[in-house]
Parts: sequence; C-alpha cells; structure tokens
Amino acid sequence: MSSAPTPEEIARDASWLAQALDPAAGLVRLIAMDRESYRAASFLDDRMLQQPVDAQVVPWPQVQAAMNGELRTDARWIFHIGHVGSTLLSRLLGEIPGVLPIREPRFLRDLAAMPEDLRHPYFEPASKLMSRNFADDELACVKATSFVSEIAPELVPPGKRALFMYATPGNYIASILAGENSMKELRMLAAVRAGRMAERVSGPMAQGTNAQLAAVAWACEMTSLESAAERMADRMIEWLDFDRMLADVLEALAGAADHFGFAADEAQLTEIATGPLMTRYSKATEYEYSPALRRDLIAEAEARHRSAIETALAMLRRAAEKSPLLARAIARSES
Repeated sequence: MSSAPTPEEIARDASWLAQALDPAAGLVRLIAMDRESYRAASFLDDRMLQQPVDAQVVPWPQVQAAMNGELRTDARWIFHIGHVGSTLLSRLLGEIPGVLPIREPRFLRDLAAMPEDLRHPYFEPASKLMSRNFADDELACVKATSFVSEIAPELVPPGKRALFMYATPGNYIASILAGENSMKELRMLAAVRAGRMAERVSGPMAQGTNAQLAAVAWACEMTSLESAAERMADRMIEWLDFDRMLADVLEALAGAADHFGFAADEAQLTEIATGPLMTRYSKATEYEYSPALRRDLIAEAEARHRSAIETALAMLRRAAEKSPLLARAIARSES
C-alpha cells in the first residue's frame, strides 16, 4: 500500500482514479491504477473492491485543489440507456492506441445522486478528473452509468464530444425480458425511474407487467438523453442505435472513432471489429456472447411476450401524445 497522493500527484495523470465521492463527509476514495487496469475493468464502481486494490481516502478539498488551474477537460463521453452495448463499444474503442477507457466510475454516480442544489462546485473538477490520462497524445473515453445522463450537460464542457447510445423500444423491452438479471434490475429501479421521469413524461404509465416496467425504463432513460441533448446544443453529439451498430460493427466503430477524434486506420479498426471482443459478453468476458445470440434472444422474447410487448408499446405511444421529449425519443427510434 502506498501513502495518500499529493495534489500534484493527483493532477499529474490518471494514476489515481477518483473512484467514489462522499460529499456529506467531504471525502473521496482514490484507487491506484495503470493503463491495463483501466483497460481490463468492466466497472469502476465498488465491484472493483472485490480484488485487492491500493485505495486511499482523502479530503475533497485536497482533490478540488489539485484540479485548479488549466487542466484538460477533453474526455470523450458515452451516455446510454442501459443494456445497449455501451460496455462493448467502450471495449472496442479502448483497443485503439491512445484511448484510455474509463467505465462507470462510482464517483459520477455519487455526483448524480447528490441534491441538485449542492452539485455545482463538483462539476468542473469532475470534468478534469475524468480527462486525466497517461500521455499528452492520449484521450480518456468515459462510459458513464445510465442515470448519470441526468447530469451530462454539466459534465461535458461546451465544444466537447459525446455519444448517446440507445435501442428501439421494442428491442429494448424484448432484450430486458430475455435476461434474468436485467429483470431483477428492472424491478429494483422501477420506483426510482418513475420519480426521475415524472417531470418529463406527463400522466401515469402502467407498470403492471414486466413489459410495461421495461417500457417505463426505456421512457425514463431515453427522455433523460433527449433532455440532455436539448441542453447541449453547443456540444458535438452523435446518436448510435445498438442494433444498427451490430449490423455493421466496422462502420459503427469507425464512425464513433471519427466522432471522438481517435486516430485509427482501417486495418486497425477491422482487426478490432472482427476480433474476440465480438464473441464475448462485454461485462464479463469469460462468458460467450455474440450479435447472433442477442438477435436470437430478442426474437424468442418477442414471440413469447408478443401481446405484452405490443400493449407496452401502445402505452408509450399514448404517453407521447402529451410528452414532447418522449415523442422525440420514439421518433428517433423510428427514423
């Protein structure tokens, strides 16, 4: 175990991940990392603590002081609605030389969970913390947890770049119904999501079936992205449909790399897009998974739950009649 880093060491590079924030106690947990640690980690939340790590808890004012001055704020950002391949895309982009992937640090979740009136002093330091890297020609690519989309406009400075990932409501609902773990998460987050979208979606939406719960989840997360995009007109934003990505991974990867300004030639991108990452489950690469398996699971869920899915989609369309953000999200998914 090392000693707590100095402000100079925190500011120097990405060697100390700002992993968690406790604003009530005024503390930040820093974890020692190197390039390979970032590249290998599916999540930088508390699951990483299941393995031995070098962690140091330091006062927030010390970290805030380290982020004063003219530091980089040029991280690239991936925001998403959950279960739409954001981890896969992050892994693919992380294979490009000069890209430092940063996946779901708990720090951003803690910041998003803070009372809105207390967040502001943390945003500028957060953008700088997430933009640190290990070389002048290296760029950080941050993949946030889905509900961090609520604060995307505050994390991405004007003129900077972000990618928003989604799926059509039908494919999203079917993919959720096809997964046991995703169903558990769906029920666990139902009340929170209903509260988050209360100001964006008019009128109640039924949550009596699992398909309706999944539809509400889609509505919550998509209107969060649409609201963020509305407030980020002076940022460079691209949208990516996961299933369209899987239909032509090379084209989607090349488009994302170009949008983010990552230097990679066609041969490199082809090797990445046809490599082993496309046959593994991106959140746990020890398990096999593939675009074909996803298509099969969605088709099976659509056949098994057809009536419930159609009812849930009709519910979304009705709600969209009085909810402009939801109407915009549905129109985007149909374009």
